Amino acid sequence: MVKRDYDKERDNLKTFLMEYCVQDTQGNKNFKYSNQLTKLAHREQVSMYVELDDLHDYDEELANEIINNTRRYQVLLSDIVFELLPTFVTRDVVAKDALDVYIEHRRMMEQRTRQPNEQRDPRNRFPPELMKRYEIYFKDLSTRKHQPIREIKADQLGKLVTVRGIVTRSTEVKPMMCVATYTCDQCGAETYQPIAGLSFMPETLCPSEDCKVNKSGGRLYLQTRGSKFTKFQEVKIQELSDQVPVGHIPRTLTIFCRGEVTRQALPGDHVAITGIFLPLVRQGFKQITSGLLSETYVDAHKILSLNKTAEDEVAANQLTPEELAILTEDDFYSKLALSIAPEIYGHVDVKKALLLLLVGGVDRRPDGMKIRGNINICLMGDPGVAKSQLLGFIDRLAPRSQYTTGRGSSGVGLTAAVMKDPFTGEMMLEGGALVLADQGVCCIDEFDKMADADRTAIHEVMEQQTISIAKAGIMTCLNARVSILAAANPAYGRYNPKRTIEQNIQLPAALLSRFDLLWLIQDKADRDNDLRLAKHITYVHQNCKQPPSQTEALSMSVMRRYIALCKMKDPAIPEGLTDFIVNAYVELRREARNSRDMTFTSARNLLGILRLSTALARLRLANVVDKDDVNEAIRLMEMSKDSLNQTIESTKGYRPPNVNDKIFAIIRELAGTEKTVKVSDVIDKCASKGYNPHQVDSCIEEYEELNVWQVNQTRTKLTFI
Repeated sequence: MVKRDYDKERDNLKTFLMEYCVQDTQGNKNFKYSNQLTKLAHREQVSMYVELDDLHDYDEELANEIINNTRRYQVLLSDIVFELLPTFVTRDVVAKDALDVYIEHRRMMEQRTRQPNEQRDPRNRFPPELMKRYEIYFKDLSTRKHQPIREIKADQLGKLVTVRGIVTRSTEVKPMMCVATYTCDQCGAETYQPIAGLSFMPETLCPSEDCKVNKSGGRLYLQTRGSKFTKFQEVKIQELSDQVPVGHIPRTLTIFCRGEVTRQALPGDHVAITGIFLPLVRQGFKQITSGLLSETYVDAHKILSLNKTAEDEVAANQLTPEELAILTEDDFYSKLALSIAPEIYGHVDVKKALLLLLVGGVDRRPDGMKIRGNINICLMGDPGVAKSQLLGFIDRLAPRSQYTTGRGSSGVGLTAAVMKDPFTGEMMLEGGALVLADQGVCCIDEFDKMADADRTAIHEVMEQQTISIAKAGIMTCLNARVSILAAANPAYGRYNPKRTIEQNIQLPAALLSRFDLLWLIQDKADRDNDLRLAKHITYVHQNCKQPPSQTEALSMSVMRRYIALCKMKDPAIPEGLTDFIVNAYVELRREARNSRDMTFTSARNLLGILRLSTALARLRLANVVDKDDVNEAIRLMEMSKDSLNQTIESTKGYRPPNVNDKIFAIIRELAGTEKTVKVSDVIDKCASKGYNPHQVDSCIEEYEELNVWQVNQTRTKLTFI
């Protein structure tokens, strides 16, 4: 091992801080670290970040040495800055804290009590740790990759590492003593004890000259007013699901945050943390009880959030006008929908519904009451219709998401667990999957396999979007503003059309009514469809990509940026559409009352239509909901109901009704006792049932030839004969 000349490196670092500059395009020099030192001297800044990229340009060997022995160089840099700071003070510092007043008061007291010829050791007065009002942090090289928790091993002890994971727990920020101040009860002298670790042994005997000469044996008493405290927070991070080998339990790592690094990570955040990997040294009784094992932790220097909020995402990666123009060209709604899991064949309407789930509706708060905007969807169906694949894709696409299965989740794992804080001994909450996915998507597979006791935890989340907890003396309400995407298999393997939906799915009606859309995906035998599906699957299997189609699938990053842009819109429903929506809901209720409806139609369906229509308006980047949005929302709801209201088709003497027959039935119903009906009303009604204007025109022409009705010359009114 090469012996380092720290005096030489000290001078080298001092020169770097004073002289390093960056030139901009105009040729202006920016003395990056000199400017930071000036701000530190004037108390305008607390943390000073030294970028290893800059040090690498200045002295490559020194940068590598800092990575390998970070704690030593952190102390060295701190001392250098302490020496340099007085030279950077150009004006009086007005902002004074309690410690300033305390030190000033103590200096005055010293001058009064000092004898004329008495010499005192100046280093024994105030320790540098007490006087330092700044923190030194290192920013890792941009060329170094983020490491998974599993790769942080013994050879990296004491080195600077950047580790990636998901935050599972963050304690509240508490003051931690870093310099203890004692007062002697005999001579009144003050003693200072810098504390480096998490625990310390308090001093009891006074070390001052007076007590030593007089042998008075003065006792020391801790004085919190003169001690220095810093902010402290403990964060636990866990391996990301894609880094865990099959059959292994995810590993966790403890992060200690001090000072300005605190309050930068919340449970559920995906983070990259730069810090020093160190062993946890315990003292006294704790060392005996911990046995032969030693714990490790990372002393955090920088916390970078990998899943930024929608605003940050949009600000950082604005879509260019050209990209927006390409996105919003003809039928972009279908293009975006088909870009969701493009390797999976078909299910166009299901993909459209999943796209709206990602965008979400608008939250409303009339008089403090909350009406949720998040859309909940349940996919049910026969085995092998790619339900889990759709869930997996949404989990990867959503900026904030959690994926879990019904049998592998308990009620506590979904909501929150009560834990004991190892540091303070207090009872604390650790958020479950629904809390970690706050303002995101929670995908729950095998929803039907969940125990009833665990499933009841979801009821409150799905409607009120909160989790109320009264455990171990903690009475609180946690936010769970989450969209739930569930996948369930029918009982006995396949869906039986002769049974009701409750018998098929075996889920309570109270839970099913909370889903905005219930999709039943059936695997029916059809030669043409089976042929297309088989060709699609074999092509994907051979080429690991979707077959060439008319529309090119968009990349995940583009979709994320566009969805983040959509979420910033807050569309309103105009007055003119109120009657149309009310009549549509009344019609839904009437149909549910008159027909054998498999699903329970309630006011939640009306709210579901409003949520879907606002999501569609957001998707168009519009501020007002359009009539077409409401029609599309009603159509999606009708299609989801039609998928459930399956009637058993007997092959003998049965002819399934064609499209024209169905449209004729709608027109007949719309006309009622009157003989005339407007064509525009017919087109609107049929659009909400999933029929396009061309199909309506062909039906009108067919029955016009049969002399069932007559159409006026302008083709706006239809009269039955």
